[in-house]
Amino acid sequence: MVAYVMPGASSFGLSVVANMFVDRTAMGLPAFDLTVCGDDLGCLRTDIGLVLQVEHRPEVMKGADLVILLPSDSRPLRLRRPAREAITAAHRRGAIVAAYDTGTFLLADTGLLAGRRATTDWSLAGQLAERHPEIDVRSESLYVDEGRLVTGAGAAAGMDMLLHLLRREHGTFVSTTVAGEAMVTSRRESGQVYYVPAPAGQATQCDTGDHGDARLADVLAWAAARLEQRLSVTDLARHALMSPRTFARHFRAAMGTTPHAWLRDQRLDRAEELLEATDLPIRTVAHKVGFRSDGVLREQFMKRHGVSPRAYRHAHHRRSPWRTGS
Repeated sequence: MVAYVMPGASSFGLSVVANMFVDRTAMGLPAFDLTVCGDDLGCLRTDIGLVLQVEHRPEVMKGADLVILLPSDSRPLRLRRPAREAITAAHRRGAIVAAYDTGTFLLADTGLLAGRRATTDWSLAGQLAERHPEIDVRSESLYVDEGRLVTGAGAAAGMDMLLHLLRREHGTFVSTTVAGEAMVTSRRESGQVYYVPAPAGQATQCDTGDHGDARLADVLAWAAARLEQRLSVTDLARHALMSPRTFARHFRAAMGTTPHAWLRDQRLDRAEELLEATDLPIRTVAHKVGFRSDGVLREQFMKRHGVSPRAYRHAHHRRSPWRTGS
């Protein structure tokens, strides 16, 4: 895979990519080879003044299986012709092209996003829509998956986008393991909206401080270990020593989703792991993760993946990882 950088490239973004795709073959994960390229060879200064030695020109992107356009504080956000041609050639060849934050502007500059959905940092969404009216800008999304074109929102949403790609291309076990190593949440759904906390002094009755955070963490661990049970929001609230209504408010504020949706996603994540790593019958998998029947599991899989659990298992066993070259 190849990461494209411009002057003023995000140091945080580069570290995120490096962390997501560091060598974890000793843990049984696929091998990745990360190459960084830029318009000019030599020293490139990042957004915080760090000096990066660029040893590859944009042409290296033409042979990549995954191209990542990193954010930059450089202006204007325009691609030079060699970079634009290399990105479009890679996409035409079948590569996945991903970008987030201001990197989405670079991807938009190639014309590949015309007629498609995309996202960027919420504060830049209006500018992107104005500059590229041919793009359906989804400012509320953490990331938008358009197949071989994937875009993410700002800052930490880049991790969500990359974990989504790992999960999509290599399965839940790989993405969950990488997330655990990076100490980040393994899944936040693409449609999850940004959560902006209330200003200081405007606390609500569900604000519980550090103690409340620890209590919620305990509830999440408790529920994750009991997915095979018929857990309800009331059960979770009782374990948290809160009323269901207060617990639901606190949960949404902290997690950006509802307890019901979180439980469903945890069950689907666990089902994906079992389908990838075992030969258990589909009905057994459904019961082990807390779904009433294999029919319910199938319905939820169709909503998330567009394929049945059986087809998901078959696709995982046949999936080829991104090449270990660039």
